[in-house]
Amino acid sequence: MKRTITISIEQLSRPQPGGIATYVRGLATGLHDLADPSLDVVGLGPKGATVDDELPLRGVNAPFGVRLLSRLWPIWPLGVPKESNVVHATSMAGPFAGGAADAVHSIAMHDLLWRDEPIVATRRGISFHEKRLALIRRRDDLRIFTTSPNLTERLSGFGIDQERIHFVRLGVDARDDHPFDDALVRDFLASHGVSGPFTLYAGTREPRKNLTRLIEAHDRARQRHRGLGSLVLVGPEGWGGVPTRDAVVLGAVERSMLLGLYREATVFAYVALAEGWGLPPVEALHAGTRVVVSRTTPSVTSNDEVIRVDPLDVDAIATGLLQAMDQDDGASARQTRQMSVANLTWRNAALDHVEGWK
Repeated sequence: MKRTITISIEQLSRPQPGGIATYVRGLATGLHDLADPSLDVVGLGPKGATVDDELPLRGVNAPFGVRLLSRLWPIWPLGVPKESNVVHATSMAGPFAGGAADAVHSIAMHDLLWRDEPIVATRRGISFHEKRLALIRRRDDLRIFTTSPNLTERLSGFGIDQERIHFVRLGVDARDDHPFDDALVRDFLASHGVSGPFTLYAGTREPRKNLTRLIEAHDRARQRHRGLGSLVLVGPEGWGGVPTRDAVVLGAVERSMLLGLYREATVFAYVALAEGWGLPPVEALHAGTRVVVSRTTPSVTSNDEVIRVDPLDVDAIATGLLQAMDQDDGASARQTRQMSVANLTWRNAALDHVEGWK
């Protein structure tokens, strides 16, 4: 019997899609990889949006744009196909209803960052998320998929029944990606004035990512170990201004270049103040690279292959970078790092979701 699973893909139409967009694409890919002919996966987007040819799902459109949908979806399931057996909100925008009479309704909750780091959120953003959290708490029929290992306990503290909460893995599949070879990566870096070893950061440039402390810590550590090389920042500019000093800013790069940079980096550093999950450190491990990460990054909280540091302590970050340089970087050590995230695939993420929708 055919089962229609509708997932919201409105995040892909936002100016800064961010990590949720990666989750949307990964979930769609994982569901496709299950090769289950009974599953009909539908992507619900805003008015005028088109589905990327690489996104393996059937696209449908709601009658309004992103901003208006975010306001209306808590009230009306605009655009949700009536035959939907599952309606899954991939963000707190929604939708939260619609579909068949016995449809399962669920939402992915990735973090509580507006509470953890309110200083880097707008007043409007905090208000939006608080209202959605209140909606989620009172909707007993709404299943919650958490992507952060410690979020279940926190949500339970709000009075949410744990039976409603399902932990799901995220993924880093790269089998269909094609990293640029080392020559192309090195030529690209050279065009930006980088030669030799380099330390890599990947993600948005915004206050929450703690780049000011990372840059200072890298300067201190590099004075003691020149092998750290230049600090290279990859990713788009996010909310709020962040001074980058003498770091090399590459901006957003195509996927194949990013994978090549992960592979070629001497160390990958990611010391965010607060994080919902933290995909970049996992992607770096998947490439076999040494990783320094903040203790506040859930994705690697129990991974013994990373060096965890206090993100508020510049000296601790600098020490972590130096400790990473002492780690083995031979083929065997790189393979061990890769194996430490081997179960984090989008296919496994899809299996976790399907189990939660039963």
